[in-house]
Amino acid sequence: MNMETPLKVEARRGFSVSYKGKTLLSTIDPVTQSERVIAAAHRVPRTLFFCPSPLYGYGLEKLLEIISNDSAVLCIEADETLMQFTRREISPELIKNQKFRLIHTRDPQALCTYIKTEWGARAFRRIEILHITGGWQLYPEIYQSLSGAVQRDIAIDWGNAITLMNLGRRYALNFFRNLPLLGTANSAETIHFGSRPVLVLGAGPSLDDFLEVWPPDFSERDSRPFAVICVDTALTALKARNIQPDLVVALEAQHWNLRDFIGMDGWQIPIAMDLSALPATREQLGGGCFLFMTPWTGLSIFDRLNHSGLTPLLLLPLGSVGLTAVALALKLSSGIVVTAGLDFSFNLDSFHAGETPSQVALLRNHCRLTGIIHASGAFKKGVFKTTAKNSTTVYTDPGLQNYRDLFEQEFSREDRLRDINSPGLPLGIKTVPLQESMGLLSNGPPSGKTNFSSGVDEKKRIQVNQFIQDEHHTLLELKAFLTGEKNPQPGELEVLLDKADYLWAHFPDYAGTSGKRPGSNDISFLKRVRFEIDPFLKIFEMILGNF
Repeated sequence: MNMETPLKVEARRGFSVSYKGKTLLSTIDPVTQSERVIAAAHRVPRTLFFCPSPLYGYGLEKLLEIISNDSAVLCIEADETLMQFTRREISPELIKNQKFRLIHTRDPQALCTYIKTEWGARAFRRIEILHITGGWQLYPEIYQSLSGAVQRDIAIDWGNAITLMNLGRRYALNFFRNLPLLGTANSAETIHFGSRPVLVLGAGPSLDDFLEVWPPDFSERDSRPFAVICVDTALTALKARNIQPDLVVALEAQHWNLRDFIGMDGWQIPIAMDLSALPATREQLGGGCFLFMTPWTGLSIFDRLNHSGLTPLLLLPLGSVGLTAVALALKLSSGIVVTAGLDFSFNLDSFHAGETPSQVALLRNHCRLTGIIHASGAFKKGVFKTTAKNSTTVYTDPGLQNYRDLFEQEFSREDRLRDINSPGLPLGIKTVPLQESMGLLSNGPPSGKTNFSSGVDEKKRIQVNQFIQDEHHTLLELKAFLTGEKNPQPGELEVLLDKADYLWAHFPDYAGTSGKRPGSNDISFLKRVRFEIDPFLKIFEMILGNF
């Protein structure tokens, strides 16, 4: 008998399969066995039913009849031979069903892309795994990796939707307030580290251990054979040791990160700032401002900005300043990139490195009634223990875990990345011992100054002025239509609503729909859009008045 060919085995009811020395379905009643699994499934709206190695697909037709219209069944087969078998044996009616898909893959990223292509972003809120056959036991790690990737992708998508609801309006306001910088500051891609290694520093507790072994000769920027990029929260920890970074990365849209720059007087450090970051950030350091953009959602304003040729360096919207700093480092240098302090975990008495604002505040408030354990953070709902890279026990929470998962998803295939072995979560990239990290970084070319281009571009300044005038005109037209001052021609209101989608993309009932808006006859929607217009008009008028 050839065990490498699936053998169809007759059972009392239905058929079983023998393959690679294993029987993949019951030889007595495989149909009832599958139906029992399906009956136990949680059937709630917007669920993706994840079925590894479906074989004959017993019970799935019944499942498709009882699930909601916004749910779907996704069958995955990791074995090419079994995939051919399934295509021959599975019911043609299943294949034709609009809520059913069958795919052969072992690539988690490709699977996540496939799901978004077939059903769209945020089509599902959760997945339900259905083991209706034993075929998944042939490749348990692969199927676990696939289902885990889909779960993480759904969580990240909906996490982004919640962030959009909470901060989308602030992002848009900051974006327009920062637009004049496009004519006076350079894009971050004008920074050139060449082939020098780059050290990316986060602000996690493990940063302290790394800085303890920092050679004094490498404190000055021009004395190092490698470049240092740090997140804004790590600045004070470096300042306390007089270690000058080459570049600081700022992403925060709210005022919280301003405390990261306290005590930085006299430090002329360049800052790379997101176009949607808090505008006051650009004034905190005297080393020049360099811009990048992380589109927080799909907006037509980004297309217009790109068409005008004004868009600065584009980076993926990763949500975390640490992840963004790594993405930036990979863009600015062709050399190796080493990370430290990107922990995505904490201890009971330290959420960040020493001398960072949160740790200083914790120690400052310490008294006989208040301990140094941050109880509200350490014991909040969802916090759990886990194992760090160096096998110690640390704490994390679902939010930090999602950032770690996103790091692995985005960077695990990047050969130039290394992470220092420390009490942080494993990032899915190669690690290097703490003692050897400096040797790795010192293997770069001879030290030298980094090329930071700067200066006012008068042509761009005029372009920015015209761009803002056009946006100002659009909002004035939309306001006139919504207040009844003017009557729109057929379709004219819809065009303006789509053009000014930054006004409503953060609305709670639309943030999870990937930009789908209601019709122009929805009075509630139009009233809310009208409420959003005036703050943006004030920003446009302020900018145009200063040109």
